[in-house]
Amino acid sequence: MSTVLIVEDNDKNMKLARVVLQAKGYQTLQAITGEDGVKLAKERKPDLVLMDIQLPGINGIEAFRRIRGDAATRAIPVVALTASVTPTDRSAISAAGFDAFISKPINLKEFLDTVRRLVEKK
Repeated sequence: MSTVLIVEDNDKNMKLARVVLQAKGYQTLQAITGEDGVKLAKERKPDLVLMDIQLPGINGIEAFRRIRGDAATRAIPVVALTASVTPTDRSAISAAGFDAFISKPINLKEFLDTVRRLVEKK
């Protein structure tokens, strides 16, 4: 069974992602800050990380850089999951090197297709 780490500070968005993923047979881990997301990624080595960009503490881009900067977590695919869809935000997210981008509110089919594709690729 694949494990997905959800790093999200909004309760409703967290619950939606968790319920949808668990209904499809994924195990989920949850973090509400970038720091906790990095810590959980290192401790539990999930198959995929869904990373909100606007987080308390370090933002999702910095958390992503820390995950990529550690040899133990470098290969874990990380998806930017965010409502920040301005061209500037998109280019910053793209330049950071995320494996995929999903905008909020999420499209369930796109969300699940992206998760499945990246988990299977790993």
